[in-house]
Parts: sequence; structure tokens; C-alpha cells
Amino acid sequence: MKAYQVTPGEGLAGLKAVERAARAPAAGEVVVGVRAVSLNYRDTIIPKFNYAGEAKPLVPCSDGAGEVLAVGSAVKRFKKGDRVAGIFFQGWLDGPIGPAETTAALGGGVDGMLAQQVHLDENGLVAVPHSYTYAEAACLPCAAVTAWNALFVEGGIRPGDTVLLQGTGGVSIWALQLAKAAGMRVILTSSSDDKLKRVRDLGADDTINYKATPEWQNEALKLTGGRGVDLVLEVGGADTLKRSVMATRYGGTVAVIGGVSGFAGPFELMPLLMGAKTMKGIYVGSRKMFEDLNRFVTAQKIKPVVDRAFPFEQARAAYDRLEAARHFGKVVIEVPA
Repeated sequence: MKAYQVTPGEGLAGLKAVERAARAPAAGEVVVGVRAVSLNYRDTIIPKFNYAGEAKPLVPCSDGAGEVLAVGSAVKRFKKGDRVAGIFFQGWLDGPIGPAETTAALGGGVDGMLAQQVHLDENGLVAVPHSYTYAEAACLPCAAVTAWNALFVEGGIRPGDTVLLQGTGGVSIWALQLAKAAGMRVILTSSSDDKLKRVRDLGADDTINYKATPEWQNEALKLTGGRGVDLVLEVGGADTLKRSVMATRYGGTVAVIGGVSGFAGPFELMPLLMGAKTMKGIYVGSRKMFEDLNRFVTAQKIKPVVDRAFPFEQARAAYDRLEAARHFGKVVIEVPA
């Protein structure tokens, strides 16, 4: 059985194709024949740093979808032939997040999905929408669930609210599609006019080129009549957090979902305090959120934006495309049966 593995600290040069022995499932396990995997920014970080606290080789990638090949004797939720995707945190099924819920993160704390076959507990899987291809279904577990949680669970926004999104990566494009389907106004920032045109075609109401308008928070305030946006999905990190807070209305929310420019740096508390604003960390979501998301995208007929699909043997090229930020939407790796 073919797979890839990385060793934290070795960088992308350590991404290696390996052979692993196939085995029968344990009583509560499901064997999934992976058909597609999608990449997240996190997948470029893990090979470089000791992300999970232990520098041991592991199969990367949290996001994958495929077909059930076999089930253990105690499995009740799935049967052979079902189409499934793994959930990001194998132990977070519902309810609030805590340390116990985050210990088994695919492609981080435990082996992930970049393999021809994976063994997962039956509770760590969800059925995927019938209308989705495997490549489309592989785009759901991290980016889409993160966007869902940030907007509708922790963000608590409603139809008619205004959200500000940063960039055109997987989470931001998912958030654009979900927010528009739910009747929200979307402002989106990017450094590329070509990408801004594409997001307007997807429904973005207003766009800001942050290279041409470095003080983009002022433009966001202008676009909202001085009020500010109801919620910002903050992906930039240290370089953008202050501007995100300034662009948010009194009583609004900054949902922090990433740190592309870094996670450390000075931060001014006064605008957050004096504006009675809320800052929330968003760490993907639970299986229940994933299932709610699936019902919504099915009802609204929303399909993910797939930037490009690479064959399994070109996995490194897929990583390089994501790391170079040449993508628009999700980068996918197709896995042979």
C-alpha cells in the first residue's frame, strides 16, 4: 500500500513516498480506500517544525475522502461501499472543545490521509454529500468546517450581516460561498486584481486590493458607512490582526483562524477593549459541525472551488503550489485505488 510520510523538522524535502503493509480492521475500525486528499496551509507547516511535539515520521494531511473497503466486527455506522471523509479531530464529536478533543488531529497528532488506505475509528468519519466527487469531498474536513464554525457557530452571524475575508485560500473561499448562501454581505481582500475579479464572480459584494490600499481597514469602514464589519475571518496573523480589529464594528467579532504572517508580535489592546469587541480562536470544528455543514451545502447546492488536482506521484508539486500561494481555492491530490 502506497503512502507518503513526513518527519517534522526536515521540511518539504522530507516528503517521501513509502510502502506500508495493509492489514485487516480492528473491531471498531473502518478501512477507507482514499481517493482524494486536499491540502491546507497547516500541511506546509508540519514538515518544517515540531508541530505535534514529537518529531516522528507520520502520514501527512488532515483532509481526505474515499470509499469504505472493509469494516471491523463492531462497526455499526458504515458499511462496505459507503463514501466517507475523515473528521479533522478524531476525538471531537460534539460539544465544546477541550484538550481531550484535540489530541488526535489527522496529519498532526496521528497519521493522516495521504495514503491509498487508512484505518479510522468509525466515529471519526462522516458520510459525504452524494453529489460530490471524491476530489470535492476532500475539500470539506478542515477548510469548510473551519469556515462554518467561524461564521455560524462561534461567529453567530446572521443574514444581512457583513463579513470581511482575507485572501483566496481554502477557508476564505469556503467562507465566501457559505456567507453568500446565507444572505450576508462579503468584503474580501487580496493583493491580486485577477483574484479579486474571480471572487466578485463568486458573489463577493466588495473587494479591496491590500497592496494598492495598505490601510485597508479604513476602506472597510468606508464601505460600511463608518460602522465596521460584523465579523472578520483573520488568516493573516501578526501583520493583519490590528487592522482586522479596527475594521470590526463595536461589539463585533474577529475570528482568528490562521497566522500566515506569523503568530507572534505586539498587539494593542485598547481598540479591542474600547470597542467591546470579541476575539475568538477557531480550531476547525466537531463532527456535528461537519454534519451540519454537509446538510447546508447539499440544500444550497454549493460545490467547493478546486484550484487544481495533482496525481498522487506529484504530491510535492501540489505542496509547492500551495506554499507559493499560486492557488485560488483548494489544491487537491488524487489517490489511485
